[in-house]
Amino acid sequence: MKRFAVLGLVALCCAALGLAFLGEPVASQETKPLRDPDVIYVPTPQEVVDKMLEMADVRPGEIVYDLGCGDGRIPVTAAKRFGSKTWGFDINPVRVKESLENVKRAKVEDLCTIKLQDIFELDLSKADVVTLYLLPQLNVKLIPQLDKLKPGCRIVSHDFDMEGVKPKKMVNYAPSGGREHRIYLWVTPLEKERR
Repeated sequence: MKRFAVLGLVALCCAALGLAFLGEPVASQETKPLRDPDVIYVPTPQEVVDKMLEMADVRPGEIVYDLGCGDGRIPVTAAKRFGSKTWGFDINPVRVKESLENVKRAKVEDLCTIKLQDIFELDLSKADVVTLYLLPQLNVKLIPQLDKLKPGCRIVSHDFDMEGVKPKKMVNYAPSGGREHRIYLWVTPLEKERR
């Protein structure tokens, strides 16, 4: 009889636990295993960051999303220089840690949020500006998400274009005699190239 009582108690506890989790996600975005990064981290030179944000015409109070934020220099600069509400997303925990340290060092915690997250699973709909330093095929992979942005959103990319989408502007920029960088600007709705 005791054995049945213990088994019944175990079954009751399991049922209670099951009910407690009904409708709840088993793992949050932060806790599920993340895949390997798509690119090797190469920081954007600060002068190029400044030029990107100028080309995007970032304004105070706007929301800036940096996809693949690395050490957080783009979100930190946008928050500090323009007073924008900024979000940096990266899949690499080491980069997220560096970003958070840089946000703290710059004293922009009230404006800048950094998240460990897969950029291909993000809802970008609140962004006014999206910044990228990804490979061309990754920019193309983002098109379905970028197509959902509100009209007038600016997307700016360091070095890499977005095949099939016509940029509004493209400039070659060589800061302080360094190598030449290419910066692309698109404005939503995206203008698709005709084939």
